[in-house]
Amino acid sequence: MSVSMKDLDPAFRGAGQKEGLEIWRIENFKPVPIPASSYGKFFMGDSYIILKTTVLKNGSLRHDIHYWIGKDTSQDESGTAAILTVELDAALGGRAVQYREIQGNETDKFLSYFRPCIMPQPGGVASGFKHVEVNEHEHETRLYVCQGNRVVHVKEASYLDNYFLFNYQVPFARSSLNHDDIFILDTKSKIFQFNGSNSSIQERAKALEVVQYIKDTFHEGKCEVAAVEDGRLMADAEAGEFWGFFGGFAPLPRRAPVEDNEKYEETAFKLLCFNQGKLEPVNYESLLHELLETNKCYLLDCGVELFVWMGRTTSLQDRKRASEAAEKLLSDDNRTKTHVIKVIEGFETVMFKSKFKEWPQTPDLKLSSEDGRGKVAALLKRQGLNVKGLMKAAPAKEEPQAYIDCTGSLQVWRVNDKDKMLLSSSDQSKFYTGDCYIFQYMYPGDDKEECLIGTWFGKKSIEEDRVTAISLASKMVESAKFQAVQTRIYEGKEPIQFFVVFQSFQVFKGGLSSGYKKFIAENGIDDDTYLEDGLALFRIQGSGPENMQSIQVDAVASSLNSSYSYILHDENTVFTWTGNLTTSLDQELVERQLDIIKPNLQSRSQKEGSETDQFWSLLGGKSEYSSQKVGRENESDPHLFSGILSKGNHEIKEIYHFTQDDLMTEDVFILDCHSDIFIWVGQQVDVKVRLQALDIGEKFLKLDFLMENLSSDTPIFVIMEGSEPTFFTRFFTWDSAKSLMNGNSYQRKLSIVKGGGSPALDKPKRRTPVYSGRSTVQDKSQRSRSMSFSPERVRVRGRSPAFTALAANFESANSRNLSTPPPVVKKLYPKSTTPDSSNAPSKSPATASLTGSFDHPKPVKDGSELEKPKQEEGAKEGINTMTSRVESLTINEDVKENEPEDDEGLAIYPYDRLKTTSTDPVTEIDVTRRETYLSSAEFKEKFGMTKEAFIKLPKWKQNRLKVALQLF
Repeated sequence: MSVSMKDLDPAFRGAGQKEGLEIWRIENFKPVPIPASSYGKFFMGDSYIILKTTVLKNGSLRHDIHYWIGKDTSQDESGTAAILTVELDAALGGRAVQYREIQGNETDKFLSYFRPCIMPQPGGVASGFKHVEVNEHEHETRLYVCQGNRVVHVKEASYLDNYFLFNYQVPFARSSLNHDDIFILDTKSKIFQFNGSNSSIQERAKALEVVQYIKDTFHEGKCEVAAVEDGRLMADAEAGEFWGFFGGFAPLPRRAPVEDNEKYEETAFKLLCFNQGKLEPVNYESLLHELLETNKCYLLDCGVELFVWMGRTTSLQDRKRASEAAEKLLSDDNRTKTHVIKVIEGFETVMFKSKFKEWPQTPDLKLSSEDGRGKVAALLKRQGLNVKGLMKAAPAKEEPQAYIDCTGSLQVWRVNDKDKMLLSSSDQSKFYTGDCYIFQYMYPGDDKEECLIGTWFGKKSIEEDRVTAISLASKMVESAKFQAVQTRIYEGKEPIQFFVVFQSFQVFKGGLSSGYKKFIAENGIDDDTYLEDGLALFRIQGSGPENMQSIQVDAVASSLNSSYSYILHDENTVFTWTGNLTTSLDQELVERQLDIIKPNLQSRSQKEGSETDQFWSLLGGKSEYSSQKVGRENESDPHLFSGILSKGNHEIKEIYHFTQDDLMTEDVFILDCHSDIFIWVGQQVDVKVRLQALDIGEKFLKLDFLMENLSSDTPIFVIMEGSEPTFFTRFFTWDSAKSLMNGNSYQRKLSIVKGGGSPALDKPKRRTPVYSGRSTVQDKSQRSRSMSFSPERVRVRGRSPAFTALAANFESANSRNLSTPPPVVKKLYPKSTTPDSSNAPSKSPATASLTGSFDHPKPVKDGSELEKPKQEEGAKEGINTMTSRVESLTINEDVKENEPEDDEGLAIYPYDRLKTTSTDPVTEIDVTRRETYLSSAEFKEKFGMTKEAFIKLPKWKQNRLKVALQLF
């Protein structure tokens, strides 16, 4: 597309060069930038253009453009916004997706930019309205309705009908309320949240974020908050006060169904071609990609969405006219709620591609960092714009980090005839491609000892062994009370965490299990199981001494690759072969692997291009071979999904610009990073669903919602709330204390909001040390460390000098590496003030019981000897249970009597008023430190120790004691 400066508005110069939001308001049919301090503040009489720029993992920039149309804006003004988005896209290189946002019917992606909500104000500039001036000394009582359990749609009750008619004179009335929604009544001294009886826990929890926003924005954080349940009568003081604003309590009638003028018939999609200024219908039997021509623009009318597809070679004027045609089509049909989404050829959205019967994978244009920056920079430079930000060099490609401690203990079992046989320490990293394995890795975490239980499936393993492996591993996780992370891994798709756990890993041909032997015998397949004195060729790969692998391949010349080093041996001879594209590190890894594969024979070195005849003779002669490295799936920008994946029901919804607060304890979430997927399961999810978490992951891979050609062999990690490993939490700004709170999502947030806690922008972050991904080679003396261990003890690894030196650089609590920096938004939870402890983490009771069951390894029949899972505890526990939990965690030590109270000058309150379930709770306290408001005597009575002794405990143990006493 040819673009000249005269076609572009000067206001768009330099736009989209840095990550974040940029917003323009349409004034006199021109885009005028508004200051960042006014972002999120929209007026009903205006139209706006919003640009969201995101830096992707590969360094390239992604642009999303939205034009927001207030309900009172003029048609000319909204049309101008639609045209100017096309112009802005041209200035950005013609790759952005453009969205039409109608007030009250905004997309989830748009609302995610302005969490927790937007509250449009009356007035406007170009439309002739005056912005309403608010008297700061008078608070106007307002009623809002909240809808949505992921992002919140907020509307003021005085224009809640389907046409969004605005009238300030409409009085509050009981008829505005209903049983299905959540209402917020904002008065001068108190904010009430009325929960309709049919609303969900998630909706109530999200509405509380709006309550917190109103409290901070309009009350400077200084007002009371009350929750009113639908059906609660006047006997409740807060309910009585609420109903007083509506003239007293009376039963609510059922909400009458509102007839929607915009009904869409479930007919075939309409494809219209924009040709010479006119829309012409395209006749088709099946909606295929081939119908779209690159030199034309098309409209795909799907009823609730209207897509504008613009070919790569179309002109700017054609794109503008196609955009105008789309606006006219909706205006003529009075379709005020239809979303308009404009896409460019090669950068179509998943939603658009899903409308077609088939969509090819190859035409999808994926710009690299250099390509993306170069094309956009060249365009802007021709326009005389500053391209300094875009022309910065892309960061060098780094080895992926594992984010897992590599000093833990490892146990490995091989599946054999429905049993699992424990392997000796010397054999636990030697796998066969025809077998299945189960492994358990215990390692120190930030707060406690953590556990990873996984299965590894060889490429030629049989289905019966795979089913047995999953069943036995799942029973191990269940016996650990679901506090272990579970993973399912296929050969050739191993995640970096797996390799770091095993450090030195070998894969041999064939198999040893009885099931595999029976299978190849019944099918007449030659048994090629590896023999130490036979002919074998190994490809050596890895990133360092604590992440290296030997993979047995066919012993033929075509298996060679110039990018790798190899070990070739028969009974009496050993060769090492180094390709011309290898590094000194690759050659170092060969020497290390020789110590494992053929430790007693002298090797003969071969360099590519100068091989001996004997070398080629062992491989059966020369042949052509590759020079390209074996490709591995790269981690992409993460996407978070929620929904249902049951039989015949696939309701999945993406959560944009997600944070930890989006993870609701009642739900299951899927984090898709392309190279791996994580299934996060909340504490209050039913046990049956927990046991189906792996199946949910399998279905997600099969359905491939993002149409990214996900492999069914992609690694799956199942993670329970409260046991999140660092390689999961790195995608968030994580606060581990949140998962320790009592109650469901609504109860947790209500406790914070009512307790006077305010959102914290800068929370203490969970430290993410660098445990692997090191490219430096260790000292030669480290290379000869023994790989054999006594079978009588569990393998425990120490840190190498290189690892210790690297880890020392990351001891600061503030040093974290986020794969995808989350947006800076206000959080509902307050900053924790409990000091971190340097004490080494201890085993949790569940972890201790799990390890205890494997201290004396022996074959386990069908997992029957595993600890049977206990019944799930109810949401409410008795005081006796709480007391016993506290006693089990109490440290016995001498304490000083008559210790001075109230060192911090805090007020003293009784325990009954401080606990989270109190019927008469204390307000205006720091709810993250309830225990500090106890008297010294009562503190010692409840905790069994003094405040001074308590402070010396590790943070995780402090939190657990507080949870047991309902003080957290």
